[in-house]
Amino acid sequence: MERLERYLVEYCAPTLASLKTASLFSCPKEMLPGLCGSLARLNRCFREKGIRLCLLRKKGSALVYVYRSGELKRDLMVPEAKQILVNYGYSTKEEEGAIARLRERLMEGGEFPHEIGLFLGYPPGDVKGFIRYGGRCCKCTGCWKVYGDEVKAKQAFAMFERCKKAYLRLWQEGESIMQLAMAVPQD
Repeated sequence: MERLERYLVEYCAPTLASLKTASLFSCPKEMLPGLCGSLARLNRCFREKGIRLCLLRKKGSALVYVYRSGELKRDLMVPEAKQILVNYGYSTKEEEGAIARLRERLMEGGEFPHEIGLFLGYPPGDVKGFIRYGGRCCKCTGCWKVYGDEVKAKQAFAMFERCKKAYLRLWQEGESIMQLAMAVPQD
């Protein structure tokens, strides 16, 4: 569990701090035994904080998705995001249905589903730009490739990096993962 907590702090600090809708990380195959049980325990603990964890894919390694439910619902309702999702066969407006479709897209093989950026809180314009230009011709790169507001994105990248460093330091000094996770009022 300690290794999983380290991954949560290292890869999900901005989500735990409620600065970012969601995060994603890969767990090596040696962590697979017991991973589902650990995620279930963490889900029970994080419920009051508005954070959910789910396994998106288990193929060689595990792809773990950590998200704030309220923020995800809001992000997926943005008209530009909704249009991108419709283009990739997302028919539901419910977060669970959208995540189920994302899982299907991940399992289909072939190209990685680039609309995943919408599930991570990336600006829809940047997701659309990435899809349109195949990852080329971006203005800058950080947590994602930026095709829209470069200044705002660079500010976000810097804030996420500061958060990660601070959370890692606090966790190494003994703060628990639950103490680091910010509670956000639920709708």
